[in-house]
Amino acid sequence: MFDGGRGAETGSLGLGGDEDAVPSGELAVRAPRGVLGSTAARRALRFSASLTWLFEGPGYLYVALTVDAALLLVALAVPHAVNPAPSYWPALLISPLTVILLAAMRMYDPRAQIARLDRVATVAGATALAAIGVSGVIQVLRPPATDSDLVAIQLVFGTVLLVIWRAAFSTARIRARKAELCGRLALIVGAGEVGARIEHRLLQLRQIGLVPIGFIDEDPVPAHELDRREGPVLGAPEEFESIVEKTGVQEVVFAFQADPDVTLRPLVHACEARGVGVAIVPRLFDDVTNRMVLEHVGGLPVFELRRVDPRGWQFALKHGFDRVAAALLLLVLSPILAVVGLSVLVSSGRPVLYRQARVGSDGRIFNLFKFRSMYEPSDKSGSASPTGDSAPGGVEGVDRRTPVGRLLRATSLDEIPQLLNVVRGEMSLVGPRPERPELAHEFNQRIRRYAERSRVRSGITGWAQVHGLRGAGTSLADRAEWDNWYIQNWSFWLDLKIMLMTLPAILRQSE
Repeated sequence: MFDGGRGAETGSLGLGGDEDAVPSGELAVRAPRGVLGSTAARRALRFSASLTWLFEGPGYLYVALTVDAALLLVALAVPHAVNPAPSYWPALLISPLTVILLAAMRMYDPRAQIARLDRVATVAGATALAAIGVSGVIQVLRPPATDSDLVAIQLVFGTVLLVIWRAAFSTARIRARKAELCGRLALIVGAGEVGARIEHRLLQLRQIGLVPIGFIDEDPVPAHELDRREGPVLGAPEEFESIVEKTGVQEVVFAFQADPDVTLRPLVHACEARGVGVAIVPRLFDDVTNRMVLEHVGGLPVFELRRVDPRGWQFALKHGFDRVAAALLLLVLSPILAVVGLSVLVSSGRPVLYRQARVGSDGRIFNLFKFRSMYEPSDKSGSASPTGDSAPGGVEGVDRRTPVGRLLRATSLDEIPQLLNVVRGEMSLVGPRPERPELAHEFNQRIRRYAERSRVRSGITGWAQVHGLRGAGTSLADRAEWDNWYIQNWSFWLDLKIMLMTLPAILRQSE
C-alpha cells in the first residue's frame, strides 16, 4: 500500500454532493457534503487529471513499460552499431527478460511502495540477472552464438539508462504528490488512536500518495480525546458501500475499531468488488517487521515474527565494520578536522572539543565528542527542559553560538568528532541519536517506546534524522517510532541507504 517511491489516480474533484461535470477525457471523483470541511478533500481539488493518469493510474504502467523497453533496445543497438557482434540475435533476449523481472518485482505497479534507492537496486539487479542468465544459457548451449563483450556493454549501458530514467520518473512523481497535484483518495476504517495515527502519517508523508478524506466507525472516539484526528467521521460500517460510492476512494485502510473483526469481511468484499485497494493494520503492529514469514496451519494463515538480535552475530559484524570505517574516515577527513579545529581555536579559544554525557546502549553513559560551537555560559542556570512532545536541541536559552559555531552547526561539521566515539565502541555510524541522561530518564517515562531505542548503540546518523526528525522542536514520539522501526527492520542495506540519505538530509535542513 504505502509507496516509498518509499492506486488509480484521481482527476478533477468536485465537492458538493453529485458528480460535477468535467471536461471530456478527465476523471471525476464524487464526494459527499460531509467532506467539504476536510482539509485533505480540499487539497484533492487541485489534482491534475493528466498527472493522476500518469503517476497513479494506467498511464504509470504504459509509460514505464514503454520507456523501459525502448531504453533496453537502445542499450543493445548502440554498442552493436559501434562494435558489431558476430551473432546479434541472442542478446535480444535480455530486454524482454529484464522487463519480466521488473514486472515480477512490482516495478510497473503504481501502488507498490518502493523507495527510490530500492528502485535503483531493483533495476540493477534485474538487468544483471537477465544478462547473466541469457549469456550463461547461450554459452552452455551454443558457445560461439554470442559475443560476451556485447552482453557486458549492454548490461552496463542498460543499467545506467534505466537507473537515470527511473530516478527521474520517481522524483517527478514524488514532487507532484508533495505539491498535491496527484494522489489516491483513502478512507480509514476505525476512528480511534491507531486510525488517527494513520491519518497523521499519510498527511505528513505526502510522497506516499494517499490522501485521507475521513473515517468510518460505528462508535468513534470523541475528537477532543485525540490530538491528531483531522478528518470527519463519514458514517458507520453499514453505510460503507454508499460512502465509497459517493467519495470515489481508491484505497481503504482498516485500522482498529470496537466492532469484532468478523464485521469487516463484508467491507473487504465490497472493496474487492469495486476494485478498491485494501490495506490492513495488524493488531501487533509494533512487533511486525519485514522479516515476517507467512505460514499456513491447514487453511489458517499464521505470521511468524522473526527479529534481529541486537546481541547476535549480525550486529557484532556491524559494529566491527563501524569501527574500521570510522577509523578510515578519521584518516581521510583529517585535513578537514585540522582546519575546523584550528578555526575553533583561533575564533574562541580552548577547548576545541566539547564533551557531553549521553545515554548509549543499555543505558550506559558515555561522553559524546563535538567541536565546540558555543561560548561558555555566563551562569550555571542551565537550559530549559523541553515540554510536551518537542525534542530538545538547537539553541536553548541565550544564543551563545560563536561565528564559526553557526557554520559548524548548520553544516553538521561539529558532529565529525563522534567518529572517535565509534572507534571507541561507544557509538555506531547508524543508529538512534543519544540523549542527555536527565532528559532520557524523563522521556522514558512519558514517551511511548522511547526506552526501547537503547537496545542498540547510538548512531551519528539515523533513520529518524534522514526523514526530517532532526533538531529542536521535532516530535519525540515520531523519533521513537522511526528509531524502533529501524532496529526491528535492520539490515546492512538499510544502513547503507541511511548513509547515502544523510548528506541530502543535511543539505535540506540547516539550523
